[in-house]
Amino acid sequence: MTSSQLSGIDTHAHIFSRGLPLASGRRYNPDYDALVEQYLGLLDSCGLAHGVLVQPSFLGTDNSFMLAALDKYPERLRGIAVVLPSICVDELDRLAASGVVGVRLNLVGQQLEDYSNECWQNFFQQIAARDWSVEIQRSLDDLAQILPAILQTGVNVVIDHFGLPHGGINPQQANHKAFLELLANQQIWLKLSAPYRSDLTAQQVADMFGLLRVASGGVDRMLWGSDWPHTQFENSTSYREQFQKVQALLGDPLEWQKVMCANPSRLFKFVNTI
Repeated sequence: MTSSQLSGIDTHAHIFSRGLPLASGRRYNPDYDALVEQYLGLLDSCGLAHGVLVQPSFLGTDNSFMLAALDKYPERLRGIAVVLPSICVDELDRLAASGVVGVRLNLVGQQLEDYSNECWQNFFQQIAARDWSVEIQRSLDDLAQILPAILQTGVNVVIDHFGLPHGGINPQQANHKAFLELLANQQIWLKLSAPYRSDLTAQQVADMFGLLRVASGGVDRMLWGSDWPHTQFENSTSYREQFQKVQALLGDPLEWQKVMCANPSRLFKFVNTI
């Protein structure tokens, strides 16, 4: 398949190799390599043009391995970095020059902070000024508690992995209802990714997608991510399986074009993808 025949964007994948320095307090130790060339081959095999690399939490704030891949394949890839909120403007500029278009907060297992304090507010304002996004991985049980303080800075927020809704979404549950009500905010984007991380069945995913689509007013702020190489679930799923699942979920051609092409192109600054 030639480059002109490729279409679509995978907005969530990780690359790493054995031997890289690992962050303290990590929840996972990779014992294999997940290299950018492998990833590009998977994109090609599914007819996808572009990918977004997300810095894995176990590498901490050392984004150098991901940045090297972005520098090598600037037309096909963008990056989401992990940084400290105290990062300086010059460093943000350097990341932007390498193709970084957002930052990630992996809050799974972490104590929630006061995101209304001056340090965090200044940080989010810097991200908003660059027209980047903040990606958050945290159960939707807690998201309504932290999102308002972040959204007030004007930054776009991307919710990873359907919001990690273990057991699905129950609109009658107060914190789930509060989360659904927030989705009308045009700054909030959703990744339809990694249902296996919440142990969801295909029917649960379909039911949940219906709820999220109504709450969001359509699919104009939805994205898809493979979550390759499916860390901790490597033996229970595959890239092809996750691609087939989103094909089944997005049966409407217009919704497919929005979620796979138009939306990620707009958010992550890809050009000539549609």
